[in-house]
Amino acid sequence: MTTPRRGRVPQRRIAETVADELRDHILSDDDYRLPTQDQLVKDFGVSYPSVREALRILETEGLVTVRRGNVGGADVHRPDEFSAAYHLGLSLQAGRVTLEDLAAGLQLLEPMCVTECAKRPDRAEIVVPALNASIDASAELVGDGVAFTQAAREFHDLIVSFTPNATIRYAVRSYVALWSAQEEAWAEALTRRGEYPSEGKAEDAVHAHRRIVKEIADGRVAEAERLARSHLAATQTLVLDRFGDTIVNASAAMTRNTFPARQRPRN
Repeated sequence: MTTPRRGRVPQRRIAETVADELRDHILSDDDYRLPTQDQLVKDFGVSYPSVREALRILETEGLVTVRRGNVGGADVHRPDEFSAAYHLGLSLQAGRVTLEDLAAGLQLLEPMCVTECAKRPDRAEIVVPALNASIDASAELVGDGVAFTQAAREFHDLIVSFTPNATIRYAVRSYVALWSAQEEAWAEALTRRGEYPSEGKAEDAVHAHRRIVKEIADGRVAEAERLARSHLAATQTLVLDRFGDTIVNASAAMTRNTFPARQRPRN
């Protein structure tokens, strides 16, 4: 066996210590800006190689992007459901998980979020207006397959975003973002072939969304859940009939900026 060179392990440990502290700052402070490398060397009392190694660690984790060249520096990226969806997608893709399996998982999880929305005492003031605005926006896009698909998927993300339990909200939104990326890729592929479903199918989806919101507004938990599960099954079939055996594609979640139109509520 080759004996490792002395010096590398201590430098790596120093870099990990620096990365640990910077990671804590990034995750705890929404407005945190990464100091320059010169400032980091001064603040931590370490060498430039150790600082650069710490930044490489954080870059690998997706928390920073290091800009190299004449205009150097590093940009901070707080993790969200989209970055989580990408890493989740990598695991599903490595495990050869199919879109059919992902869809079945959403049929278990998303209707649960619908019931939580229907139970909220403030649903009339907070939840229902936002959902209705989303539906109205998607209704205006009937006839534009790709744009309608993205707008309609926003409705599903909103449903989950109003789930009071933070753990469930973050987990399920990652699954929703991952499925939405797959569905948008499907919409683009069918639009290019001239095979996107008829406007009637889009209008059916809008109608289903309105019915779900009505049940949420009225606090009818069981019926809201039933409609949500039925609607999910119907819309997923459009994708699964052609691509159900396809393996989940993690890169789709990485490259698509899903739901860019408005800031998501924090509950």
